Amino acid sequence: MYQIDPLSDSRWEAFIDAHPQASVFHSKPWLKALRLAYGYDSMVLTTCSRESALTNGLVFCRVKSWLTGRRLVSLPFADHCEPLTENSADLDDLLSQATQRDLGKWEYIEIRPTSYEPESCDGFRKSATYLAHNLDLRKSKEELFNNLHKSSLQSRIRRADREALNYEEGNSEGMLKKFYGLMVATRRRHCLPPQPRSWFHALINTFGDRLKIRVASKDDVPIASIITLSHKKSMVYKYGCSDVRFHPLGGMALLLWNAIQEAKDMGAEELDMGRSDCNNLGLISFKERFGAVGKPLSYWSHSEKPRTTLDIQERALLHRVVPMTPDFVLEMAGKLLYRHMG
Repeated sequence: MYQIDPLSDSRWEAFIDAHPQASVFHSKPWLKALRLAYGYDSMVLTTCSRESALTNGLVFCRVKSWLTGRRLVSLPFADHCEPLTENSADLDDLLSQATQRDLGKWEYIEIRPTSYEPESCDGFRKSATYLAHNLDLRKSKEELFNNLHKSSLQSRIRRADREALNYEEGNSEGMLKKFYGLMVATRRRHCLPPQPRSWFHALINTFGDRLKIRVASKDDVPIASIITLSHKKSMVYKYGCSDVRFHPLGGMALLLWNAIQEAKDMGAEELDMGRSDCNNLGLISFKERFGAVGKPLSYWSHSEKPRTTLDIQERALLHRVVPMTPDFVLEMAGKLLYRHMG
């Protein structure tokens, strides 16, 4: 087994450009953003020697946290990250060697595969299960619109038009400011701190024009915003936020419908709508009303993974404390905590 740096080894970019299962999360911009914002170094494990072309690779980031442990994660803050191997047996081979080697005495290893899963590699078990939704864009715009839920999406898109909502897109500092204000408000509703502003700056810095912030406004007041990333034949809906007071105006429906049309125009074949907790029926229903199809997505870990979810008492405490917490305190909490959550 060999270990390479995907940010400096030119073979990695050529390999993922040609690989049909490589996603935006395998790309150099995503790996660079993780390093810029959180200090995570990346590496790829492969059976290919340094003199040969890459035919397989398992990409990880090194996460070193005094709070949640030292670990290898494939990959932090990615909804999924398919091991780029020929089959499950090859994946088992790489994982077995990874666990036997001294890779810095990591406390555990986590992978987030979409197709190939460990079959006979000792020590790996499912640590979490989600639903991953994708919308097939290989249809006409008319078919895609007709497949939208009539009352909750089609009618709201028409309502947005009647309300004369203003639509903007770009990745300027002004656009980020509008998005981030809505993100803080949305995370507050969920009783959680927002991702640090530096993370979004890093994404803009590394993805450039392949990242778009889309904002819908009513009378110059931002009411909904999403971030999309483009990669090969896919557009990824990565972040979304809104002002709950304006939900009936159809801002989110308008933004996603505009993103779908743009994805079609640029030749994309799918809209990756990300993962959902299996018990988040509202989010699952929202995605499926666009016509997206969900399939199970399991994360696997080797050795005991530290608890990163909240119990009932902790959630109850957050529901009491977060509504009274000033925005700058929530932002500071996000800046301190997210680097431990990857």
